[in-house]
Order: sequence, then structure tokens, then C-alpha cells
Amino acid sequence: MPIIAPIPRSERCQMEKIVHKTTDKNHSRRLITMLMLHRGESLTYVAKTLCAARSSVGRWINWFTLFGIDGLKSLPAGRQKKWPVEEMLRMLDLLVQRSPQDFGYLRSRWSTEMLTIEINKLFNATLHPGSLRRWLPGAGIVWRRAAPTLHIRDPYKEEKLAAISDALEKNCADHPVFYEDEVDIDLNPKIGADWQKKGQQKRIPTPGTNQKHYLTGALHARTGRVEYVSGTSKNSGLFINMLRKLRSTYRSAKTITLIVDNYIIHKSKKTLKWLKNNPKFIVIYQPVYSPWVNKIELLWLALHETVTRNHRCRTMWQLLSNIRQFMKAASPFPRNKRGLTKVERY
Repeated sequence: MPIIAPIPRSERCQMEKIVHKTTDKNHSRRLITMLMLHRGESLTYVAKTLCAARSSVGRWINWFTLFGIDGLKSLPAGRQKKWPVEEMLRMLDLLVQRSPQDFGYLRSRWSTEMLTIEINKLFNATLHPGSLRRWLPGAGIVWRRAAPTLHIRDPYKEEKLAAISDALEKNCADHPVFYEDEVDIDLNPKIGADWQKKGQQKRIPTPGTNQKHYLTGALHARTGRVEYVSGTSKNSGLFINMLRKLRSTYRSAKTITLIVDNYIIHKSKKTLKWLKNNPKFIVIYQPVYSPWVNKIELLWLALHETVTRNHRCRTMWQLLSNIRQFMKAASPFPRNKRGLTKVERY
């Protein structure tokens, strides 16, 4: 005679489905025990068949009698959580967005000890810093370098951006708009990452004594055409040479608008005097500390990534020769395959 109460058919079907689907073998074994006892098997036979102690089968019967199917589920592994971990992690996320100095500390960066102190204060806990340290990756909090930013703001930023936007809307053949900027060329190569074998590091020879050269370029805002001039000095004369080249190249244009940064050569007395004698040119100064406004910065980035980074030129004329080939291939920018250009041999 069964030693447990009869199990309704719907409940037996549910138990059988759980047995087939569950990955918890102990839960499955407890369910099978109840099904076998329901069929009239003896407690001794069931315990021997399932390799369980009679006392264990007796406990399972009590759990099933008191709580039903849910009483046979396995408890979570390990100890129960002592602290409200989810709430603590949310508070950690808020803390790391602030500085310790906002909480009266002398230290300017958070440490796990300081975070633990604040969490223990807020939750009246006795959490150890080692435990908190293990939680940080799960909360998406990592140790990484901060990014510098300037606190200074341009009070005329909106007006300057509006002037740039208005000029770009009127950009046409009669009123072309250019992004203009300068770039430094160093004979000492800029060091960058490259594909190399694990455990080995490429060696880039340097000339020892650095030499410098300068380029000033103008990027057509609509067509992407690139104009540039070079020189040995980064002064007003270099900028004026760029203006002269634009004047000769775009003779039919009624106005030529330049979007430039706030470097001194763009607003020196010599430059302002030349602009006064050439009213065809309109100069718009971009907001202070806003390099992303000037699209030609992307051209200079491509120049460094393609030519000057990890270069092996021994003389400046070799490097300038490669740069001239790059500038020729870069127009129109960025609609080209400048990175695949072959070196011209002379």
C-alpha cells in the first residue's frame, strides 16, 4: 500500500516533465522517489534503487507532504547572502561617479577601502574590502585612466557654431568653404602599434637629431579637394601662402570662407593686414578647445597613421616625398584608398 497520499494525474504529469527537463539530478531523484512511492513501491526498495538512505527518503516524504512539489526543490548552493548586494552595487555605481573629496576626504581617487567605508556607513554593514573588490567587475566598475578635459568654456561657442553652420549651408562654387589647419612633421617617427609576433617587439630606428617641417592644408567642405603648402617655419607667412594658393586656384569664386582654429598665426597683425587687403576672404574662428569642429583634423590623423607613424626615413626629404604622395592620393578626402598607395621610386 502506498505510504504517501495519492498524487493527482495533472500533478504527476508536471513532475514527469520536470524530471525530463531539469539539470539538477538531486531534484530529479526526489521527484522520481515520490512517483515510485505513489505506484506502491516500498520505501526500502526505492531507497536501494535510487542509492539513497532510508532516512533521506523519509525527509523527502515530509517535505512533499508539507510543501508539495516545491518542497522537493534544491536550495541555492553556498551560504545565503548576508548583505543586500544589489542595492550595494547600485550605490557603488553612484559613488564612483563622484570624487572622494565630495565626501570630505583628502584623497582625490577612490580606493576599495574608502568605498567599503562608505558602503558600510550607508548599509550599517561590516563588509570587508576584499569582498567589495570581487564585486566591482560584476557592477561594471573597472580601474582605468581618466580622460583630461578643460574646464574653460568659450562664451561665444553657440554664435561661432551658428556662423559655421550658416557658411556650410551657403557652400557652393561661388562661395566655397574650407577647413584649414596646420600639422607638424617630425623626422623622429611617431611610435604606434603594429602587428607583430607575440613576445617580440619591432625596433624603429630614429635619426637622433630631430628635424621639423610644417604643412598647412585646406579641405573643401563640399568636394573634399585638398590644397596644401609646406614650409620650414610655422608662422603667419605659411598661412598667407596658403591663402595665396587658394586665391589663385579659385579665381572665379566671389568669396572664400575659411574655418580655422584660434592659433596665433590666424589672427596675427600680418595676417589681419593681408586679409584687409583681400576682402574676398572670410575667416571664421572655431570655438575654443573644440578641435572636432575642424574636419581637416581627420586628414592629419590619416597622414600620421599612414606615413609618419613608425616610418623608417633617414632624411627629411625622403619623408616629405612620401607625404607629397599621400597628399596627392588623399584628394578627395575621405573618398579614396590613400592607405593602399604604393611608394613612387625615383
